[in-house]
Amino acid sequence: MICNYKHLVYADDVNMLRGNMHTLMENAEALISVTSEIGLEVIAEKTYYMVMSRYPNVGCIHHVRNDNSTFEMVEEFK
Repeated sequence: MICNYKHLVYADDVNMLRGNMHTLMENAEALISVTSEIGLEVIAEKTYYMVMSRYPNVGCIHHVRNDNSTFEMVEEFK
């Protein structure tokens, strides 16, 4: 069985690496659901995403949302 999940986790930071926006959004929803079951909360104001692609404007048409909050797209991470 080949696992396609790619996560970089350190302390309270989780980075999810995905091949497309649909998969990213599905996995973000699953992460939010599982964390809420154990009493943790994903705070939209502290949640960012970045799109890396060889195609320009690929991330401009997508919005990553949690309930009524939209996650901010950034050009780079610290």
